[in-house]
Amino acid sequence: MSVLNNLKQKRQKIAPNQSIRKLLKQRWFVVVVALMLTGLGAALTGVLFKTGVHTLDEWRLNLLTEIPPWFLLPSMGGVGGFISGSLIARFAPAASGSGVSHIMGFLRHRTVPMGIRVGLVKLVSGIIAIGSGFPLGPEGPAVQMGGSVAWQMARWLKAPIAFRRVIVAAGGGAGLAAIFSAPIGGFIYAIEELLNSARPVILLLVVITTFWADTWADVLQAIGLDPTAGGFDSNLGFQLERKFTPLVEFLPIDLGYLIGLGIIVGILAETYCRYVLTMQCIGNAWLGERLVLKMSLSGIFLGFIYACLPDAFHHLGKLQDFIADGNADISLALGTFLVLFITSGLAAASGAPGGLFYPMLTLGGSIGLACGGWVEALTGHVPSTYIFAGMGAFVAACSRTPITAMFLAFALTKDLLILKPLLVACITSFVIARLFNEHSIYERQINMETDQLKTSEKRSQEPRDILSSLTKSFRHRQSFGPPPPPNNQL
Repeated sequence: MSVLNNLKQKRQKIAPNQSIRKLLKQRWFVVVVALMLTGLGAALTGVLFKTGVHTLDEWRLNLLTEIPPWFLLPSMGGVGGFISGSLIARFAPAASGSGVSHIMGFLRHRTVPMGIRVGLVKLVSGIIAIGSGFPLGPEGPAVQMGGSVAWQMARWLKAPIAFRRVIVAAGGGAGLAAIFSAPIGGFIYAIEELLNSARPVILLLVVITTFWADTWADVLQAIGLDPTAGGFDSNLGFQLERKFTPLVEFLPIDLGYLIGLGIIVGILAETYCRYVLTMQCIGNAWLGERLVLKMSLSGIFLGFIYACLPDAFHHLGKLQDFIADGNADISLALGTFLVLFITSGLAAASGAPGGLFYPMLTLGGSIGLACGGWVEALTGHVPSTYIFAGMGAFVAACSRTPITAMFLAFALTKDLLILKPLLVACITSFVIARLFNEHSIYERQINMETDQLKTSEKRSQEPRDILSSLTKSFRHRQSFGPPPPPNNQL
């Protein structure tokens, strides 16, 4: 019996690879066109997302010079949450949340709504929510938008299921690459987290899509969608874009300091994961699936919190730049960590369409800056890579993707010397976090959503359950359901 099971597993692993090779031989031109359009679509949605959020952020900051924060921030948060939540609830319920768990659910054969409609609703609602003050990032929506565009391409192509999974993962990685200007990070994320595969033909398809998306993102930004970006110049061609230029030094003694930082960040990151998941459970228990109400109340509450804080906390992007440049002192770094720790969990619990990678980077950088200050005060020496090592380590511990996290942090500096200290901190925090729980925050979100669906199904089967009609509606609005029977899987 065990021999038969082994043979069956081998056939299941070989079949997808063979179907993709067959598709490439028979319709290679159509496949290439689909990959190119997927990369272009991921780049376009990613750049539009960043541009829209930046525009709305600047408008909000300008209004703060004329309107008191205690009135403007709660008002914009509540109105933005109401509009964003209404768009999602009415047109595409699957557009709520970060989006990464939705793509992961689809790739794990869950029933997940996909397509252009989901991507467009994610784009508009995400811009409104984040631009209104929800402390979330654009990378989660970019992953879902890229995956949704890729799914539509595969549908038009009438491709087999195996190729659909590959192109959706490639689209998700392309979205990440376009947001962070990190084609290697997007490529590795698609392989490390989304597909868990390293077959040569799959690597080829994914790397083409992610690098093509990054190329188009540079071009689209240069022609006017985001003129502040410097990845492409019409006269000089493609340029190396460095968001930060820190002084990077790596001494042998730094290994011990980086391992210590990885241990601290790993513990704090796992605490953050549990906090976010707990807040999501509380939100679902108190307000159920009333997304519009959750987002409206969350926006008002978050607005009041930030209205009580100094001006530096009113813009998440500028605060991250301040941390990354090392201009903050220990008290501001710890304050940033505490505020963003609490508020990003509240925002995620509301179901707002925003990602967690951006807050994770800021949280990790804040801890790296604070720990660096303490080490310098005690020993007189501090590794110059502590801030960016903390950024990568926090992402690695939360997402359980140390290689992806390393390259995302590397993309901020484009300095090859920083790769070694980043790897040490990311691997250490990854190992420490896995000692507490082997699953990433996104995998646990998938399991939590599936458990909620199963609970609603059990209630609907009770003969005297007066909420049976409501649970049916709850099931209809779920982002994704449990996997289909094994016979339906490839």
